[in-house]
Amino acid sequence: MMKSLVNTGRKRTFAALPHKVLISLAALFAIGVIYGNLFVISDPLIIGILFLSALFSMLFLVVGATTNARDKPTIIDWVLSVLSLATGVFFLVNASVISSRITLLEELTPAQLFFGSSLLFLSLEATRRTTGAGLTIVVLGFMAYNLFGHLLPPPFGHGVIEYTYLLDALIFTTDGVFGVPIQVVASYVFLFVLFGTLLSFAGGGDFFFNLAASLTGKSPGGPAKVAVISSGMYGTISGSPVSDVVATGSITIPIMKRLGYSSRFAGAVEVAASTGGSAMPPIMGSAAFILAEYTGFAYREVVYAAIIPAILYYLGVFSQVHLRAVKRDLRSYPDDVPTLKATLINGWMFIVPIAVIILALSLGYSPTMTAGLGAASVVIAAACSARTRMSVWRVVEGLGETTLRILPVAGACAAAGLVIGGLSMTGLGMKAANVIMTISGADPVITLMISAVVTIILGLGMPTPSAYILAAVLVGPALSKLGYPLLESHMFLLYYAILSALTPPIAVAALAAAAIAEEDPFKIAFDAVKLAAVGFLLPFVFIWNPAIIGSGSSIEIGLAVIGGVIGTISLAAAIEGYMNGTLSRLMRSLFICVAVGSVAPYMLVSLGAIVVGSALLARNYFSTSPSSAKEAKDQKVPGA
Repeated sequence: MMKSLVNTGRKRTFAALPHKVLISLAALFAIGVIYGNLFVISDPLIIGILFLSALFSMLFLVVGATTNARDKPTIIDWVLSVLSLATGVFFLVNASVISSRITLLEELTPAQLFFGSSLLFLSLEATRRTTGAGLTIVVLGFMAYNLFGHLLPPPFGHGVIEYTYLLDALIFTTDGVFGVPIQVVASYVFLFVLFGTLLSFAGGGDFFFNLAASLTGKSPGGPAKVAVISSGMYGTISGSPVSDVVATGSITIPIMKRLGYSSRFAGAVEVAASTGGSAMPPIMGSAAFILAEYTGFAYREVVYAAIIPAILYYLGVFSQVHLRAVKRDLRSYPDDVPTLKATLINGWMFIVPIAVIILALSLGYSPTMTAGLGAASVVIAAACSARTRMSVWRVVEGLGETTLRILPVAGACAAAGLVIGGLSMTGLGMKAANVIMTISGADPVITLMISAVVTIILGLGMPTPSAYILAAVLVGPALSKLGYPLLESHMFLLYYAILSALTPPIAVAALAAAAIAEEDPFKIAFDAVKLAAVGFLLPFVFIWNPAIIGSGSSIEIGLAVIGGVIGTISLAAAIEGYMNGTLSRLMRSLFICVAVGSVAPYMLVSLGAIVVGSALLARNYFSTSPSSAKEAKDQKVPGA
């Protein structure tokens, strides 16, 4: 039942010639997007119209209607594709008339009613094919609320909204389907996905994997640690937990299993590591760009705020993997791990594009220009070596693949735009905030806990951008009412939207890993939640101590970083119950107290916890006898 909510249409495999035609057309579309973003200033409505209609025309041919769809597009697929193009042409030809209309006052013409309804249907079908029934049902539910909510009693009821009024707001303004989500996808997200695709096509994925292997492959649990590091590096350029699991997990999970790791643990490590990639600067995921646009913060401010938490997240996963590996005596890589020197000699050119991205953001370039410079630097840097140099056709393939990779993101964001447009007409966001405040009694901690749970529930089976947008509209006002700063509040929601990808009962990232690991996705998801425990606690730290996201003086930020590191390692030790030997319940309790106190916003408390934590970590690391360590390794730990 749960799996059916995230089942998507089958991505078709075409024969050689049709595939080349498709890639060429998709590449032309990508070139048009690049040109429009970097060299032309256009009306957002026109950009959205051209972008969405062209994508939909390809989407219905590339993605089948069901999981068992044939490789050859059906008559219905062709009809939907042609209708997408026709709708785009109509909106483009009438763009000046549509943009100058007085919304809700001027009646829709029969042609506008037909093509507007067509686009609404196409958006829903595109969402169903690319993200599954779950998000589609949610969108339909919100639309039903718009149309029939006047029948509900207060406080959830609203005035009568006719279908033509709803269609007007959703389709003929930039508040609905052509709103912020699609505008962000058509600019920042598309160009950053292009950067990641070109980097992958040039061999950057292999470089990141070899770099991770050279750093940690020979240590205890080396393959699991390689999965953590490589997934983090890959995730920052892919921005999708599921695609990260598929791309890196197809390599790391079989290796871990071959070396004796359980399927459950191998899948969980990959899921926890891949999920965090959406929060890892400098690129992060598409939801981060939407956060920046939605809140009005510059993207580099969001990146700066995300650096420390992302490092702590991966430190937490890495620490737990290390302790589990030592406890269970998990094997390292065999002797064929590349050396760091050889890896850097063969792949130094892949560091250049990442450096260009970081430098451009630091210098204040817009995200669009930053991504454009990054993509260009990939091609130039790859050309420095005959082994990585891309041919013209390889670059064309990269451009075309970028367009195909953006299809599900565009479908999800179009659906999110429909939800936002509808909610703006009913004020449901403020009503939901009032309900949350009533349930929590306006207690800050309880409100945060409810907000976290609601965000995770909203994200079950959904892409991260959609989950964040829904949470921002429905839950964000509750946090605002409590007076929490805007950036901290939305970072809080972003993290839980990201973590919903590994949270049961749906856990879309675990579903992807389960197919590779050949294990129950629920078992993988539950173990992944344990490995990602730091991630579930970090958002509360954002609110409690904003220095952890770079808000405060240099001393406060420095103390938060040190406290965060000590607290993260202490929490990992407490969760695993091990530090070169089995920890007693008292010692685990002390480590939990240290983890809380070390990130406290009170300097004396934080300093005291850091000192105590350092002493406890040193004592347990150096004083454990080899016999007790061996005894701990002999213990049977489920899921390890």
